[in-house]
Parts: sequence; C-alpha cells; structure tokens
Amino acid sequence: MPVLRAPALVLVSALLLTACGGTRSGGADPATSAAAGHPVTLDNCGHKVTLKSPPKRAVSLNQGTTEILFSLGLADRTAGTATWTDPVMKGLEKADASVPRLAGNNPSFERVLDAEPDFVTASFVSTLGKGGVATREQFEKLGVPTYVSPSDCSDGKDNDNGGDGSRSEPLTLDAVYGEIRDLGRAFGVEERGTELVASLKKRVSTATAGLHASDVSLMYWFANSQSPYLAGCCGAPGAITRTVGAQNAFADTHDEWPQINWETVADRDPDVIVIGDLTRKQQTAETAAAKIRFQESNPATRNLTAVKKKRYVLLSGQAMNPSVRTIEGIEKVAAGLRDFGFAK
Repeated sequence: MPVLRAPALVLVSALLLTACGGTRSGGADPATSAAAGHPVTLDNCGHKVTLKSPPKRAVSLNQGTTEILFSLGLADRTAGTATWTDPVMKGLEKADASVPRLAGNNPSFERVLDAEPDFVTASFVSTLGKGGVATREQFEKLGVPTYVSPSDCSDGKDNDNGGDGSRSEPLTLDAVYGEIRDLGRAFGVEERGTELVASLKKRVSTATAGLHASDVSLMYWFANSQSPYLAGCCGAPGAITRTVGAQNAFADTHDEWPQINWETVADRDPDVIVIGDLTRKQQTAETAAAKIRFQESNPATRNLTAVKKKRYVLLSGQAMNPSVRTIEGIEKVAAGLRDFGFAK
C-alpha cells in the first residue's frame, strides 16, 4: 500500500521538483531556443501559453494529444501519458513503449507532478478543468504551461451544458490540423508539423476521390447498449460524414454525444452503422463484437436495414473524437461505403 503524503508537503515538493526539472531538462541554451523560434506564445482556448524553450518533459493527459506528439517524433520529450480508450495507433508502438503510462484514465494531480512536467497537454477542456486532473491555473501557478486541443474549444463549442458538450458550428478538420501546427511550434519542430498536416490532407483526398454518397445515412454509436451514445451533427463524426459526402442520421442534434433511445433509431433506420470498437471497460457493449451481438439480438434493432444487411464500419474510439485518427475514420468510412456499393 503506498504511503500517503500530506497535501502541503506534496505541493511544496512538486514545486521544487518542477523548478529543478525546468532547470535541468526544460532549459535550453540561447542558441537552441533561438533556432527553435522560442519563446513561443500560443493563443489557446482563451489562454496565452508562453514557452520560453521547447518542452523536454511533456505530459499528455489524453490519447489524442499523445498520438500527435508521437506522430511528430516527440516521444523522447514526453515524460508520461494517460487516459487511453484504444491501443496506440499503428506505427507508434515503439514510441508508446518508451514512455511511462501514468494511468489508464485520469491520473491524480500528484502523479502528474511526480513526472516533473514542463508542459501539459490534454484533448478535452474537462481534463484540465474542475473535476478533471487539475485546472490549468493549478499547473500554471507551479510554472507549468498547459495546452488543450482547440477542437474542444473552437467557435460554437459549449462545454458547460453537461455531458460531452454541444456545438452550434460544425467542427472542421482545420481544428485538428491547427493542433498539430501548434504543437510543432511549441516543441520547435514546426517543419514536422507542416509535413504531417500535408500527409494527412493527402490521405483525405485519396480516400474520398470520386466518392458520392449524398443519399446514404450514417449512424455513429460510441458506447452503451441500454441508452446509447450516438453522434450529433457537429463533432468528429460530423466532419467524417461531410468529408465523405453522406448524411448523419442525427444531424438535427447538436449535442456532441447525446443518449438516444433505440426506438428513435428504428424510426431513423440508418443505411450504415459506424461502430466504436473500444478496449476500455467503462460502459456496456464497449467492443464492436459486443455491439453487433446486441444489435442482432435486440428486438428494437435487429430489423434495422443496416443490421439485416450487416452494413457495419468499425472505428477506434479515437477516430470518433477529433484527433489524427479522425483521418483514419474518413478512410474506413469511405472504404465501407465503396464496399457496400454506395459509391457512384
């Protein structure tokens, strides 16, 4: 059983560790900083984030930001990761194995500080807000800059109405590309960010070339069998749907992931069901296999057109949230539409 330390001592020791960590690993000589374009100031979700030198001990609190850091070749400057819903993206296994996982879900504030971070990133406002790991202000009081994915605080995103928030404006892939560019600048690898964005855009163009599916309705099911979380109009699934030229069965719903009953789903009768294939164990029917078993046996869903014709597209949870994996989502949905004979 671990020894519990008094909170006051924890914060004092963490402050000292962070200060020492900044001097030892976060400090770069003037030539290095100048070459990397530092100091850098980012406008991020209503915060001005200034980095005097490129981070050397970043902690990423969500899988989405972690996979961007790894894709930019920054595993050697990442001191810890947390909150995983899926196996790491293909091609990043070696990078992931080299970085400690602080927790499978939200780590404690103390656990993050023990990693001596000089920069903390998160995919969601809630991760660095009340009820999350800690607030941005708590980290900043200790001299640790923080960054939140702009996709979760972009124009039209309301995170204060409960659940996963809602959007009055559709998310675009530009928010994902913007995060990549921001992190490239923050770490002094701006060229890598530019190259990664260009490669992702090329993948999108290749996946959707000649694809026309304007009459096809898609439903995105993330989790839970009793009261399913289905995608509303304007998050990452909405961006995928618009990119492939299809229709979202719940485009009239602005909540990010509303819980919608199966009777309403039956009324909408989507042509294709996009299924979250999760490896976590928080809700019912997390895996794609469990979701398919449920749909094919449940009286309210077994007669859906997509179920009877087995029109399923399987996506990772990360592909259904704004991240580099959303590009993977576009590729898989586009491929599914072609396989089902919907491409014109």
